[in-house]
Amino acid sequence: MKPIQRRCALVAAVTLLAVAACSDGQPASPAPTGAAPAASGAPARQNADLVIWTSEVASRAVQPIAEDFGRQNGITVAVQVISADLAANAITANTAGNGPDVLMLPNDFLGGALQNGAIAPLPLRAEDLTAYESGALASVTRNGQVWALPYGMENLVLYRNTKAAPKAPATVEELVSTGQAAVKKGTVERALSLPVGQDGDAYHMEPFFTSAGGSLFAIDADGQYDPQQVGVGTAESIAAASKIAALGEGGSKVLTRSVDGTNAIAQFTDGKAAYLVSGPWALADIRKSGVPYDITPVPPFAGGEPASPFLAAQAFWLMSKARNPAFAQEFITKTMNTPEAMTAMYTQDPRPPVRTDVLASVSAKDPDMAKLAAGAKNSTPLPDFPFMSGVWPPLGQAYAAIVGGADPASTMQKTASTIESVVPAK
Repeated sequence: MKPIQRRCALVAAVTLLAVAACSDGQPASPAPTGAAPAASGAPARQNADLVIWTSEVASRAVQPIAEDFGRQNGITVAVQVISADLAANAITANTAGNGPDVLMLPNDFLGGALQNGAIAPLPLRAEDLTAYESGALASVTRNGQVWALPYGMENLVLYRNTKAAPKAPATVEELVSTGQAAVKKGTVERALSLPVGQDGDAYHMEPFFTSAGGSLFAIDADGQYDPQQVGVGTAESIAAASKIAALGEGGSKVLTRSVDGTNAIAQFTDGKAAYLVSGPWALADIRKSGVPYDITPVPPFAGGEPASPFLAAQAFWLMSKARNPAFAQEFITKTMNTPEAMTAMYTQDPRPPVRTDVLASVSAKDPDMAKLAAGAKNSTPLPDFPFMSGVWPPLGQAYAAIVGGADPASTMQKTASTIESVVPAK
């Protein structure tokens, strides 16, 4: 599995509809097909009673479930793969009345979808979904209303080459010292592989940033992000950036711009790095590589705050202009909201399930699923504001500059001003 959802969310260009989420989705029974463009430029809805838009990866999981639903209800079903710009295309098509009934996308679709009136609430309450992981459920809930049914989650963890570092580090400092010791022994070539690159990577830096006391936005009394209070330029965030700088090219050199999204996982699977900060998308390659490994949560700095990665949850959304909302609603809230369907989704699209009973069941056979999920303990939802496409690039570039030796204080203060300029006035 590729880190599709995460990367797309962070680098998504600003679209006409200001959608920040990304694709992950398919047509009529029996086989998924591509979508023909409509007059508006968005893909066209296929001709079926129930239409689901999703990515190719997710289509393989949902296709048999949807086909069975169609047979049981005597309707035609189309699972339609949208290969690019799924979020923006779904909103455009929904506005034109030519979109899907059900959409499959991660939780950062919520903000743009609400802004554009593209989704309908599900007749579910958080208390009705006690079998679901609370953080993932919170990520698709706004003001007490559940807007989607989550099924799989993604968050960063620490992969460890157990030959290079037999014991899991309790702190970032211990990670650095044991990783550097492994380099000195010649077991590996670098202590840590974490993508930075020339453009930076705000997503991967978040656990270190938060553990060192930094914040992107303040959290309000309801536990929601408050975008009016940008945390990036605060004294706490500048101090956090200074700790990141100490790991960079002017410090311990554990972080370097030579490692980016194209080679970070390979550094680990080639046996060159003692540690890797990555998500469930790296697991298949690591297993295939034969490198001995273990998975633990990203450790905090000594005496610091918990390391808090972002949490992304894949989910089913009911579109506001669904042509057959009754079938769409029943499919999401009845058919998919079962251990059997969630297990089927996991089998075809293996990522930690959001249903705790399904997670326990699959973890009994594959302990790595529980370890990946454990990394989400201190996570926070991936922000879903439509303006985030104006936040991720400058924040990533700031990290890259700081890793390369730029002054943390002035860099973060300048970045804070850039972020504040894209946050709409309240």
